[in-house]
Formats: sequence, C-alpha cells, structure tokens
Amino acid sequence: MALKELKPGEILEDIEKRYPGEEERIQRAFEFISEKHRDQKRLSGEPYVIHPLSVARILADLSMDATTVVGGLLHDVLEDTETTYEELEALFGKDVADIVEGVTKIGKIRFRNLREAQAENFRKLILATAKDIRVVIVKLADRLHNMRTLGHHRREKRIRIAEETLEVYAPIAHRLGIWEIKRSLEDLSFKYLYPKEYEKVRSFVNQSLGDLEDYLRKFVIPRVKEELQRAGISAEISYRPKHLYSIWQKTIRKNIDLEEVHDLLGVRIVVESVQDCYVVLGIIHSVFKPVPGKFKDYISLPKSNLYQSLHTTVVAHKGRMVEFQIRTREMHLRAEKGIAAHWAYKEGKGSADGEEIFAWLRNLVENIQGSRNPSEVLDSLKRELFSEEVFVFTPHGDLLVLPRGATPVDFAYYIHTEIGNHCAGAKVNGRLVPLNYRLRSGDQVEIITSPHKRPSPDWLKFVVTSKAKTRIKQYLKQIEKERFLSDGRRIFERIRENLGLPQEELLEKLRARLKFRSEEELILALGSGRLSPSKLIALLSSKKRSRNEKLRSEGGGEVSIDGLSGIMFELGRCCNPVPGDEIYGVVTRGKGMILHESNCLNLRYIMENFPEKVLRAKWKPQGRFKTRIRVTARDRIGILSEIAKSIAEGGSNIWESVTKTTGDGVAVMDFTIDVSGREHLDDLIRTIESVEGVERCSRLYS
Repeated sequence: MALKELKPGEILEDIEKRYPGEEERIQRAFEFISEKHRDQKRLSGEPYVIHPLSVARILADLSMDATTVVGGLLHDVLEDTETTYEELEALFGKDVADIVEGVTKIGKIRFRNLREAQAENFRKLILATAKDIRVVIVKLADRLHNMRTLGHHRREKRIRIAEETLEVYAPIAHRLGIWEIKRSLEDLSFKYLYPKEYEKVRSFVNQSLGDLEDYLRKFVIPRVKEELQRAGISAEISYRPKHLYSIWQKTIRKNIDLEEVHDLLGVRIVVESVQDCYVVLGIIHSVFKPVPGKFKDYISLPKSNLYQSLHTTVVAHKGRMVEFQIRTREMHLRAEKGIAAHWAYKEGKGSADGEEIFAWLRNLVENIQGSRNPSEVLDSLKRELFSEEVFVFTPHGDLLVLPRGATPVDFAYYIHTEIGNHCAGAKVNGRLVPLNYRLRSGDQVEIITSPHKRPSPDWLKFVVTSKAKTRIKQYLKQIEKERFLSDGRRIFERIRENLGLPQEELLEKLRARLKFRSEEELILALGSGRLSPSKLIALLSSKKRSRNEKLRSEGGGEVSIDGLSGIMFELGRCCNPVPGDEIYGVVTRGKGMILHESNCLNLRYIMENFPEKVLRAKWKPQGRFKTRIRVTARDRIGILSEIAKSIAEGGSNIWESVTKTTGDGVAVMDFTIDVSGREHLDDLIRTIESVEGVERCSRLYS
C-alpha cells in the first residue's frame, strides 16, 4: 500500500514494529505531536501530523536508530508550535531536543532578503550536523516528503524549493552516500524544474525498459549465472533502471540523444567477499568484451562518501553495451543507505567507521563559521557539494581526496594551515611543477616550504578548495590589518605633534567625540583611510555645532560618519534610499553628504573613479521616504487599478505613475511611492506580486 493511502495509526504501527522495546517512547512522541499539531493542516487538506509521521517512516526505512526516528516525529514542533527546547529535553532527552533544534529554521530573526535567510539557515544546519550527523539525515527525510507533496504549492514556490533541493539537498544526500534519497530528490526536482524534458525521458524509459529487461533475462543474466555457478561463487544478480535525472544529465554531458543512451539498466552482482568481486570481474571480462576506459575500481579507491564497487561496461550479445556493478553485501547496504547503514550510536556517540565521510563536512564548518557574507556561505557550500574528486598521495603513500582542479596550494592547506602559509614550491611525481598545476588522480605530491614564504593574493585566482581560499584571505587580512595599524600609529603621532597635545589627553578627547571602542579601532580607522587626518583635526579644532546648523532632508533624520554626527545631507534622487538600506555618503561642495543606496549605479561609478569621496554612513531616519518601483505584468483590463489598490492597502501613497504597454501584451508600470522603510517596501513588493497577472515587481535605482 502506498504511503499516502495509510492512516496515521497505520503509519505509526509500521514504525513501531521495527523498534521493539522503543514502542512506548515512539507512542509518547506521536501523542505529543498529535496534540501540538492538532489544529494544523497541510495544503493538501491532510492533518499536519501525516508529515512528521511520514518523515519518521523514511528514517525507519533507512534503519536509523529510535532516537533519530523520535526526532523525525518531533522535527517541526519548535518551528510551528509553542513548544520550547527545555520542554523537549525534559520529555524526550537532550539528544532528541538537539536534533529538533538543529533542523529548525531560524525564525525569529528578520533578514534583508531570501538569500541571506537561506544562507543563515544552511549555516545553522551544517554547524548542528557537525555535532550530530543525525540532524542532516532528519532534514533530508523532511525535504524528501515535502518534495513528494510539492504539487500543492503555487508554481513560483515549487520552482524555488525544487532549485534549492537540486542545488543543495540532493548533493548532501550524495555526500552522505544515501543513494535512494539522492535519486528521489533529483527526480522530483527534475519533474518540477524541467517538466517537458522530464516527461520526454520518462516516456522513453517506459517504452524501452520492456525490451531491455527481455534482453538481460534471455541473453546476459543466464550466461553470467552459468559461469558463476561453474566457478562455485554464490551471488545475487539483479538489475535496476537508472533514475531519470541521471539519464537526462548524461545526454547533456555527452551531447547525445536519448536513443544513444545504452545503459538504461545496470546489472548488479552482490557476492560474499572482496576476493569474489575481483573473480567475478575476471569472469565477466572473459565472457564479454570489456569497453576500454569503462572500468572503475571503487573498492581500492572508495569515493569520499564511502561508496565501494567495481564498475565495468562490456559489449554483450548482439553488440549491446551492458554495465555491471560488482560489490559485497556490506558494500551494497552502504551504497543504498550511505552513512545511515553503518552509523551506530551508543550513548550518543557514533562509531569511528564514518570518520572519512566527515572530512568535507569539517572543512565546510571551518570555512563558514567566520563568514558573515551570505554569498560566501552559499558559494562555499555549493563548491564543497558539487566538486568532483581526484585521488592524490603524500610522499609517505597516504591517500588524500581533493576536488577536481585542486592545485599543490590546495594540497598544502589540506595538510595544515602553516604548510600552506609557507608553501614555496611543489614536486609532483618527483618533478617541480608551478603552484597552479592541476593535480590528477594518482599524483604523488611533495610540498616545499620556506619560513620566508608568505601567501600571495595571486593564489586566490587558482585555488579551488574553500579551506585554501579562507586561509589565504585570513592571512592577507591580518597582514593588511598590521599595515593599517603601522600607518595609523604614524599618522596619529604626526597629528599629536601638530596639536601639541600629550597622547592620553588627545585620546581622551577623541574617545568623547568619536566614540571608538578602543585605541586600536581608532588607529585602524586612520591607517585604512576611513578616518582622514584633516577631518580629525577639524573635529578637534571646531566648536560643537548647534541644532540649528544641522540640515535635515525631506524624509530626514540624522547622519553620522565614523561617530561624527550632525552632518549635512541629502538623499540621492537616483536611488532614493529608505530606512533599512545599506548607505554610503558622497562628499560634495555646498550640499554636504549625498546619501546613496549600496546598489546605486551612480554610487558604483563614483566608488570606482573617486573612491576618496565615498564614506560609509550611519543613518537614524525619521518620517516617510519616496522610492520608485517597476511592475511588469500581463496586460488586462483592471490590472492597473488592482495594483494601485494593493499599494494603498499596503499603507503607501502613489506620488507618480507611468504605464507603458509593449506589443506582446506586457504592461510596464513605474510608480513613485512612499514607505516607512526597507521592510515596508519588501512587504509591499510581495503584496503587488500576489496580484493575478503580475510577473515581477522590483525597485528602481535610476
């Protein structure tokens, strides 16, 4: 019976029978979520409790421990109900509470945009996973069930969730070796992102499978069974179709038609021992002609997700190519369930068996912990997830797995940060190579170090690992800081001599006026140019300004630069900054500062050509502020009035409106409106985009 046809009680019974001795704990968790989610329903109309039950069943299918299953049942209570962490810990224990807290999105912090929220939620998930791998396994089960029911969401949300799944969650499942979840996530994402291509591949596979199955049953499998019996090898032989997304990707990667994909079905042979694997390989190669370059030994060199198997493609009966995968039972279990197959928990501790699988995760954690840039967090995550691998060796014969395209500098930082920081050269297979040499599988790498060598900014142009990039940037930033401190102390001393003040008296005056938290912060501002000597001298020489001397702009407030407040300013009419924007001040004659929003095209031009005129500003805004938006919609009768109504209901006035209609039935409407700030503007844009026919609403910067 399909999962969606089961009632809550039937799903619970199916779960409980797999965990003898844990029935009472699982039942308590079910009763808890039944009460907490009592009045909640899914978009499908089903009781909400079906979702956590389905997640728990997926975890049970992976043979996860009872604590993980209970965590799956409870995974939404912190996010969607009034339940507290303390309540969970008291009722179900710290491990369960930590798993649920790790899966829970950051809901109480307001982010500037969806990308920033996404980055911070991924950061939280990865850091929690580093402490307990069960967190991400629960998250994958949660995402799988959500993808199975994605059709109930509106189209835009389906596409956004499917893209995120394909870019992040499916690769995580791959890294953990959980093949069944990876396959399902990819195919479901494929269905929603590329529906025409999905249907084309699905139809082709359905039409082709019958003929292929007959071919394997009649001509290939009987011959293999006969030879294995003759050799006295006990084996299980089966076949399985490749999943649809992988077939489509192969046509793109090799630029071929579907009809040219010959390995829709792969034959799998499961034997008792590693020795049997190689014996079976020899038998297959003696019976069928192997295809050159199509043999891979993942037993001797396992993938980073611990996958092991022998892969070979041969030319069989009637010239057809057939792929064989040969593995032991243990390898087969690991190939299907990945880390879930061997991660045994005892009193909250995992077995050391899975240590290799966490090398990429530890590197990723190191790289995202210090980064506050959402783009860097997401880029690091995707770089680690999507990179293919090369296998290289140290001079002592130790095997290291690095991303494809890695260089000796990446290798050096992988070994140790200090080796990377002092990398002076490299030998590959005994020969000197440039530092930007791309390593190949089988290379033996030796790093030459020098105490006088330091990282170069040029290294950032060719390194590929997140760890190398992060460590080089950290070093360069520290060197830059030391230079700024040195320059700043020299400037400070010159100012002190010009003013004829003792050092402590000068520092005391500056603390009172500029409100720097420390002497080092002041020195850094001087050395980096954020605080100019002329401005500092003028500040110390001038009397305090009266309130009447402060110029306030329309939609005003107060602006400060480096702690100096009461600065004359106007708002840039090209970008119309609003409260909540990141702003910069441009120095002008007569008008004081002109404030620009960070994305303003005019600001970018000034920063590139006259950087000395641009200063980071802080703004304490007051009142309402004019800004401009552009709405693109499918033209129809009444759409302008509906958009105007949504703007009014969103608490904004329309000051100006210009509408143009293109020849293809698209209307472009520019509005000048007033808002109280960035949050108000973002809410207003979402409201406008909900109007039927509106395709896009965005802010205008020029």
